[in-house]
Amino acid sequence: MMRKIWLFVPLIVVGLVANTGFSQETKRALTKITGDVYRFQNKFHFSVVTITGNGVVVTDPINAEAAAWLKAEIGKLTDQPITHLVYSHSHGDHASGGGAFGDVPNVIAHANAPAAIDGVAPTIRFTNQMTFAQGGKQFELTHLGPGHGADLIAMVIRPENVGFVVDAASAKRLPYRDFPGANVDDWTNQVRVVESLDFEIFAGGHGAMGVKADATSARIYMEDLRAKVLAGLQAGKSVDDLVQSVTMVEYKDWGSYDQWRTLNVQGMARSLKENGAVQ
Repeated sequence: MMRKIWLFVPLIVVGLVANTGFSQETKRALTKITGDVYRFQNKFHFSVVTITGNGVVVTDPINAEAAAWLKAEIGKLTDQPITHLVYSHSHGDHASGGGAFGDVPNVIAHANAPAAIDGVAPTIRFTNQMTFAQGGKQFELTHLGPGHGADLIAMVIRPENVGFVVDAASAKRLPYRDFPGANVDDWTNQVRVVESLDFEIFAGGHGAMGVKADATSARIYMEDLRAKVLAGLQAGKSVDDLVQSVTMVEYKDWGSYDQWRTLNVQGMARSLKENGAVQ
């Protein structure tokens, strides 16, 4: 049941100058989602921040410069310390630079995460699910299973009912490139786990803000792509043929359609062959 009408209110927007490795400018912003939950943007990557009555819970640092900027901005909003750092997973484009947050007493990651994530050692690990309370907020962590990485988790923040989901699905945005290093069927199952969670607002690690139904749309896209590529391969078509014929044109308004549609087709074909779905 929808508990409130929610708005995304821009709070801070800052452009930083070059020499960060992100081209000449890196767009950074801290934006209120709803209640005490904020979305942090560093160019094309996002994480979330929750200010509680007894400390601040941060998620993916993204990189050292981004985390240092974010820590300073949090200090403008509250004098509460950062008490928890929650890693969505250990991939470097999201998980680098956590040391810039300082000595955070609670660093949470999945059991499959490495011993240290860019030099930061998790102090708390879990396997399937974990819930913790902090300052009047509740944080529900769920492992998404194998697929895009082995340690990927989703987080639901209450009472705001915000779901933080990274890489497994994005709101109205094609999956990343050619599904690198992943079994696409496992990846699709990760999205099904996201769908099983109880939340309203979809705050992704990439792309626009959305709602829970956007996770279902992401799964339907992957299933549709799989069916079309599999049918083509079974009919004897080459991958080059499929790139031309599997246009997924109904998704042409989604983010990264022009850049990644071809790669999605190629990656799906590779995964189907590797899985033995087609010889």
